[in-house]
Amino acid sequence: MKFNLEVAEEKTNIISFTRFRKHENTYFEFRWGVSHKGKDLIYRSTSQKKLKKTLTNFKEWCKEHRNKRLRILFEQLNTKLRGYYNYYGLIGNYKRLQQFYETAKRILYKWLNRRSQRRSFNWTEFQKKLDYYGMLRPRITEAVNNQLKLEFI
Repeated sequence: MKFNLEVAEEKTNIISFTRFRKHENTYFEFRWGVSHKGKDLIYRSTSQKKLKKTLTNFKEWCKEHRNKRLRILFEQLNTKLRGYYNYYGLIGNYKRLQQFYETAKRILYKWLNRRSQRRSFNWTEFQKKLDYYGMLRPRITEAVNNQLKLEFI
């Protein structure tokens, strides 16, 4: 080995995983799938529990930062979204990324409308602001050659 590293036995285990049963860990759900070329793949998607927790944290962030200037707010928002997409932007996880994006947009709309005693935006004006300041859209960042390969023992 190049770096003389060893596997920690207490952190390593073999799990039972079949085509008929999905497996969950704290961050991802693993499921079996078939690629466009007909090869077996393991698809990962964000676990529902982690998605819910992330959206709760995002709601708190919006609540705390809603009174910032929109230019600054959207810069910070896009930094957060870029980090989220880089971590969870796995092949087979676009549905959950899109779900996060749409819910985050609704949360942001709600909290930006609570900046004063009256509504700041209607949905059309909010969409124009999103277009002007640019809210990052979800995208898959994982390279195809980094995808999980099946190894049969």
